[in-house]
Amino acid sequence: MMEEPILNALKSRQGEFVSGEELSRLVGVSRTAIWKEIEKLRAEGYKILAQPHSGYQLVGIPDRLTAQELTWNLATRRIGKRIHAYDTTDSTMDIAHRLAAAGEPEGSVAVAEGQGKGRGRMGRTWISPKGKGIYASFILRPPLQLSEVSSITLMAAVGVARAIQKATALKPEIKWPNDLLVEGRKVAGILTELNAELNRINYIVIGVGINVNTAKGHLPAYATSLANELGSRVDRLELARTLLVQFDRTYAEFLEQGIEPILDAWRGFAGFLGRRIRVALEGRHLDGQAVDVDRNGALLVRTDSGLVESVSAGEVLVVR
Repeated sequence: MMEEPILNALKSRQGEFVSGEELSRLVGVSRTAIWKEIEKLRAEGYKILAQPHSGYQLVGIPDRLTAQELTWNLATRRIGKRIHAYDTTDSTMDIAHRLAAAGEPEGSVAVAEGQGKGRGRMGRTWISPKGKGIYASFILRPPLQLSEVSSITLMAAVGVARAIQKATALKPEIKWPNDLLVEGRKVAGILTELNAELNRINYIVIGVGINVNTAKGHLPAYATSLANELGSRVDRLELARTLLVQFDRTYAEFLEQGIEPILDAWRGFAGFLGRRIRVALEGRHLDGQAVDVDRNGALLVRTDSGLVESVSAGEVLVVR
């Protein structure tokens, strides 16, 4: 495939013209063949200037999350070494499960421009309009016990929060167990699913959905997008690449240092701690003060009786 080395050459000389003769030598084809490949890249949305006697200059890339763009000079150790990118699919979670079951290595990511059946927790639908958000699923194979799986969700939430903050300067608030909010409205969600037998984890799939440039009219009333909050369009590719880097660093921190530094970072994003909340549990509600989370990801709630109750599964409904 000639497109990749041509793109790499143009990117490495950003702001400069690269002659057709140089590209021809690099790829080992005629200058006419180079011109044809340039035309293909333009058809894909790349903006490439052509100037006689100077050559070609890359001045813009398409607003698409392709494997080529996501992995370009990506400085990660585990995450994103293999990217499976799709235009549209039912669910990146389903793709990641199939890949993981077939032996796909840890750190591989399935990403799509749009999803027809994107899903969240408790059977909910994740609205996934094409070209407006980031919809990605990460394959992990951590050396954990089943009882420790919830801590992975905490790790993922920190990684996503760090990425949003670094790329946009917005500081999202983590709402237990897996939502990220901006100004009280949901901007991102995390879904954790695993394949295990007895006490052995075969693999974990972490799904991440971020509302990036989605218009208000296409979102539920309780949700927002980064663009809505900033008042301007967000570069999805830059955010996606930042997500890969921050997820990689946070996961490495988790594996090498344990859950404690992750918990400290999580608390820094969890603005609801110390406030009065209502948690929906199976068949009942729990009211009290959000105290903390434990190392396994359970929410600790101090009830009105003064007792601290540990909640492993539920949903925070009200924060006051």
